[in-house]
Amino acid sequence: MSQTSLKQKKKNDTGSKNSKDSIDTEKRKDSEKSGVRLSTQESQESPLPKTDSRGYVVRNQWSRTSRSPSTRAPSVDETRSKSASLKLPASSTTSRTSSTSPSQQDSQKELSAQPSPPTSPMPLDSSPPTPPEAYSQSRRSSKMQENPEAWAHGIARDSMQLREYPPRTPPTEWKSYAQRKTTYSTQLDRDCLSELPRQQQLEEEEEEDEAYWASVRTLYEKTPSCSRPRPPKPKHAITIAVSSRALFNMVDGRKIFEEEGLEKYMEYQLTNENVILTPGPAFRFVKALQHVNARLRELYPNEQDLFDIVLMTNNHAQVGVRLINSVNHYGLLIDRFCLTGGKSPIGYLKAYLTNLYLSADSEKVQEAIQEGIASATMFDGAKDMAYCDTQLRVAFDGDAVLFSDESEHITKEHGLDKFFQHEALFENKPLAQGPLKGFLEDLGRLQKKFYAKDERLLCPIRTYLVTARSAASSGARVLKTLRRWGLEIDEALFLAGAPKGPILVKIRPHIFFDDHMFHIEGAQKFGTITAHVPYGINQKMNN
Repeated sequence: MSQTSLKQKKKNDTGSKNSKDSIDTEKRKDSEKSGVRLSTQESQESPLPKTDSRGYVVRNQWSRTSRSPSTRAPSVDETRSKSASLKLPASSTTSRTSSTSPSQQDSQKELSAQPSPPTSPMPLDSSPPTPPEAYSQSRRSSKMQENPEAWAHGIARDSMQLREYPPRTPPTEWKSYAQRKTTYSTQLDRDCLSELPRQQQLEEEEEEDEAYWASVRTLYEKTPSCSRPRPPKPKHAITIAVSSRALFNMVDGRKIFEEEGLEKYMEYQLTNENVILTPGPAFRFVKALQHVNARLRELYPNEQDLFDIVLMTNNHAQVGVRLINSVNHYGLLIDRFCLTGGKSPIGYLKAYLTNLYLSADSEKVQEAIQEGIASATMFDGAKDMAYCDTQLRVAFDGDAVLFSDESEHITKEHGLDKFFQHEALFENKPLAQGPLKGFLEDLGRLQKKFYAKDERLLCPIRTYLVTARSAASSGARVLKTLRRWGLEIDEALFLAGAPKGPILVKIRPHIFFDDHMFHIEGAQKFGTITAHVPYGINQKMNN
């Protein structure tokens, strides 16, 4: 072998040795580098960040109030494992660096001194957030290990302070300040006040409420139950319109109105609106009508054919308060009022479907009769009389009240003899109807309802015919006329011109209808409540 070939061979051997040494050193450096950065790679390794449509990295929201599992408070075991994983790469690097030679350490320093390759800049908006540092994590974990309960309470309290509460809504019912304060207490109240005093306060308030409602309950139990019956429908009812002066005694107010005028009258009524009015001439009649309604409701619970009383007055609406107080005081079932404020109420009678109108004003009665409505002027008796409370008693005169006034005309023009001859001649011819024939029909219709229940002897309605006719000479035509009309009269009293007062005292009617004022005045002396029916216009009645 030549000398040149030996030299070449030596060179190749040394080159191969150098190449093997260099490869070994590079492998050691790579392993040391990987060992040194092992922990940081493990801590920094994270899934690839999400990017939006423009290519920017979407930033994660590190929120302490988030309820995701990644942001919950770490436990003691988790903090220990994390701190151990952070300390592990440091121990490995020290062990490895201690085993390396000084020349290798110098080479490592040179490598670390070399500048790192430049990285492409990222937008500020899309830079991914960095997790908490290992130092702060270790400090927090050490505090948690020292006092884990206090640390957990602090985290819960911070999350409570950051929580957003919905806006407060006012309570649906009224509550006291103490109740609203306990319901909507502030954070300071919740921290300062303990649960025990607050619970005691609520218990005391509940006891006070129970005591209050117990007292109210006993009050209502002691109060007698007064179920007010509903008024009947006007199209089925028998409507009786009564003026305020007929129902109550308003003489004092009337005197002030006539002497001092309307303004003083209204001032007087407003001043005395809590003063109960005394009963007037129609008061007992209205009470008797209500008793009939009560008996009918007992026999027929759904009955609508009842009496319906309407208070009809030309008083101002301001006076209505005193009238309402008086009506309620006496327990009168009057639900419909008509207050016309100085205007005549006669125009409303037909609108209220009135069957009978009773007033203390004779002029208004005359207007009502001209409108075709049965009416009468009420007069109180001069003496107090005891009236029956369980039976409605109504007494009627015959001529110009139940019947027409044709017989009255014959008597005035030709005398009594011609009158007797005329009645005997037309005995079988019914008399023409008078202004109150319709009201007698209404009473008879209600009487038949009681007869159907076998209540004839206990019927709460009784009717009387009190006439100055003679039974022998002219009484037959009257009875035959009532029979032809289909009406029954309970008692017929023929006086043949005698005074009616003593008979009325025996009857004690709640109202007596007559067309002659001297009969009215005579009955008043005996204490009878009378109703004057104007004479000579009964042919205008729409019955």
